[in-house]
Amino acid sequence: MSAFKQLHDGNQLLHLPNAWDAGSARLFESLGAAAIATTSAGVAWAQGYADNDHLPVDSAIAVAANIARVIKVPLSVDFENGYAAEPEQVARHVLRLIHVGVAGINLEDGNDAPSLLADKIRAIKALAAQSGHDIFINTRTDVYLKGLAPEGQRVAEVLQRARLYKDAGADGLFVPGICQVDEIKAVVAGAGLPLNVMDWPGLPPAGELHRLGVARLSAGSGISQALWSVAAGMAKGFIDSGNAGPLIAKAMPYGDLQALFLKP
Repeated sequence: MSAFKQLHDGNQLLHLPNAWDAGSARLFESLGAAAIATTSAGVAWAQGYADNDHLPVDSAIAVAANIARVIKVPLSVDFENGYAAEPEQVARHVLRLIHVGVAGINLEDGNDAPSLLADKIRAIKALAAQSGHDIFINTRTDVYLKGLAPEGQRVAEVLQRARLYKDAGADGLFVPGICQVDEIKAVVAGAGLPLNVMDWPGLPPAGELHRLGVARLSAGSGISQALWSVAAGMAKGFIDSGNAGPLIAKAMPYGDLQALFLKP
């Protein structure tokens, strides 16, 4: 976990192009990603489930284990709400992730009471410590994403939740949907945790985010969604005409793909 935690020290902005399976994770690692994070939406869709806690926890952990098998850089798993309401059960799920080699998780509040997420954080940290381990908990608050506070009051709500989560043992704060420079500055200054933001319309460029003190930038489900769109277009063209279209000329060569997974 310490190597992953060091990537949040602010010396560089940590870019995370979120993966959805072992193949995409290995590809992103080969392109220079310092760590791999998953997108819960992309993982769920790839397994044939809807996003938002519909994926069975055993499937989520199996995907994480398969990714950990093929990469050498740290892995952080988008673990939604922990796939349980009871903090102790969430902690047991997370311990399984630790045992397959996961260095960090995202854990979200969503529409739940912030106190419930704080209890989950405490339970995870306690069980991990009892087992002689630790894990980086990046707490995601949906204040912006789901409009959990009126405009003008969102920074204050985020900071109130950040204090609660930090006191419970959180290692990072993820605020998807935050875009305004003054609001980002305020959260960086007041949260007391490394700030993670998500690629979003209106978000400042990466260089400016780094200057503002943001520690981590996530792609979210955007890459996965784009790939689904490209695949749909090519498949529809093939179904209709027997031709997958001009994009096939840009396909990654078979040998290059094979090389990602062959043992040296």
